[in-house]
Amino acid sequence: MKGLFVILACWLVGNFLSMLIDGYLSGNIIGMLLLFTLLCCGVVKKESVEEVAKFLLGTMALFFVPFGVGLIDSYSVILDNITAIVVATVVSTFGVIVAVGWVFQLLNRRGNG
Repeated sequence: MKGLFVILACWLVGNFLSMLIDGYLSGNIIGMLLLFTLLCCGVVKKESVEEVAKFLLGTMALFFVPFGVGLIDSYSVILDNITAIVVATVVSTFGVIVAVGWVFQLLNRRGNG
């Protein structure tokens, strides 16, 4: 029960901090970073959240059902914009690959220098 409280508390604090910065960064991301920081610093023990985290990860597929239904409901909108969606997907994927490659090369040079 303590693990569920810790996870929910990090999520709530993350959402609150997100509201303070006008949603510039998602509250879920802030909450995960907060939980990660607490785990790394030893404030929260891994054992206290492990059981709840495994349960949530095991049932994660259920959380995507509403989004799948929403996609089916928006099928005509998706078809109307399929070209833009495909172009954006290809360009952004290529951009991420290039950026990761550059960062890797930069860090690799620093590590060998």
